[in-house]
Amino acid sequence: MVNDDGTAKAERAGAAATGRAAAAGRAVATGEGKKGRPRGRPRSFDRETALEKALLAFWEHGYEATSVSDLTRVMDIGAPSLYAAFGDKRSLFEEVVHVYGARYGSFTDRALAEESTARSAVERTLREAATAYTEPGHPHGCLVVHAAANCSTPEVEQSLRDRRNANIAAFESRIRADVAAGVLPPDTDSAALARHTGAMIQGMSQQARDGASREELEAVAEIAMSIWPRTGTHTG
Repeated sequence: MVNDDGTAKAERAGAAATGRAAAAGRAVATGEGKKGRPRGRPRSFDRETALEKALLAFWEHGYEATSVSDLTRVMDIGAPSLYAAFGDKRSLFEEVVHVYGARYGSFTDRALAEESTARSAVERTLREAATAYTEPGHPHGCLVVHAAANCSTPEVEQSLRDRRNANIAAFESRIRADVAAGVLPPDTDSAALARHTGAMIQGMSQQARDGASREELEAVAEIAMSIWPRTGTHTG
């Protein structure tokens, strides 16, 4: 029976308040926010920005010395977000190398595609390497060269080696074509000349990391080109 003095209303109000408090307690316990979104939900991030930060970390420290914790710190994301967006460390590095090749290391491909002779392509490559390897705003040298230092992951080491050897093979192919066309002497050692070019590029990368300036590397490039056989002449 309902009392006329309002006791029932007070009881109902108290029950409602108790229910609201219980609901609030459940929300705290389950992590629900004001919009029903769980607390601790991974925040969104710009994938390209995070990828560029990972690229710079690998470029600066190499593959082996860059840990997952280093990556999450510089990318400003949690490990679950890293794995969800990029896969594991090795998968992230493979994507980084692809982006590096397109954004920072494409000067070799452009020189080979656009120059009319192997000599001019190599000369352009070495001069552009002197500039690219010493530019401010990012680590010096070449990521594909430096990231392999002290690498104990065979798959990564092999992948980087394959990339470096592919460049040497591309130079050798152009040199052989010039020999066949009579642009270079018939007794030109195409393989050795291509290997010399690869050694110069890789050495310039390390010299840049050791503090060599663009002008100093350009002087190295000029000396490197002085050993090339002259166009249309014979060396024997």
